[in-house]
Amino acid sequence: MTKLSVNVNKIATLRNSRGGNVPNLLRVAKDIELFGAQGITVHPRPDERHIRYQDARDLKKLVTTEYNIEGNPIEKFMDLVLEIQPTQVTLVPDAVDAITSNAGWDTIANRTFLREVISTFKQNDIRTSIFVDPDSKMVEGAAETGTDRIELYTESYAKAFAQGNLKGIDPFIKAAQIATQLGLGLNAGHDLSLENIKYFKENIPNVLEVSIGHALICESLYFGLENVINMYLNKLK
Repeated sequence: MTKLSVNVNKIATLRNSRGGNVPNLLRVAKDIELFGAQGITVHPRPDERHIRYQDARDLKKLVTTEYNIEGNPIEKFMDLVLEIQPTQVTLVPDAVDAITSNAGWDTIANRTFLREVISTFKQNDIRTSIFVDPDSKMVEGAAETGTDRIELYTESYAKAFAQGNLKGIDPFIKAAQIATQLGLGLNAGHDLSLENIKYFKENIPNVLEVSIGHALICESLYFGLENVINMYLNKLK
């Protein structure tokens, strides 16, 4: 079964919009685990506009499933990850002012940099994953960095699926096959939803983990958080 890691950035965004501590991020994360999710993901950005660095520290004390921290490996981010020692760090090439992740790494141009960063994390027994587009060359480049996994950036698949274009899955199938041949573990994330997750899973059965935040929280407004998590788990079986 593909594991579901819930990105709780949107919970922090809602809390920050009003000030105070409602909703309580830590309580929500704990409930998400109790409802059956197999992981918690956070993506702290330098301006801390949603997840704060202290949130990431506080979550470490209570997350009992997999704990995944995403971000651009600037010095401040690397120091945070090394301090917290999460299950996994996912490297994302975000610009400082990015609203959300919008591209995978150029693993060829950044090979030396990524290799050094990944080596540092692996020396501290932290599993590494690189955010990549479904491009064969980028997957091959990722394998040369020493990373444990890649996370396929699924926005193009989600857009194609919404337009009724099922061929949008094809580059992801090819990328997944190459990743498997090269011994890379496979994660996926970005714009995955209850609508498109089942087809993705059926065509790429070896996905180890999906990270879902925005869609899952939006869907929970209608169906309830516990119901939505179980709906995802059923589709990921």
